Amino acid sequence: MFRPKLPTMPQPTGIVTPPAVIEPTTITPAAHVLPPAPMAPAAVTPSRPTVQLTPGTALTLVGGGTAVVLVVGTVLVSMLLAVAVTAASVAVCALVVRSLLTSQHRR
Repeated sequence: MFRPKLPTMPQPTGIVTPPAVIEPTTITPAAHVLPPAPMAPAAVTPSRPTVQLTPGTALTLVGGGTAVVLVVGTVLVSMLLAVAVTAASVAVCALVVRSLLTSQHRR
């Protein structure tokens, strides 16, 4: 009952071919080829198109960046507030427990 049951390996089905024999090959060095001479750069044909910002696109980017900053700021401030509230409640609980213990010793 507590012994693991190992699955049996499935047997291959169909025609099984033996592995192919790979014969080693010799490496012959190639004739030394000189690299081509450097060419002059193209006049005005850039390899990548330039990005052109229109006023609408710039406004969209600024609006999106502002939204991201506001959301991240809100999340961070709320986390800081949660930590502060937790710390204050723990401090109040510590004061109450301390007060109870000292009043118990006086009686």
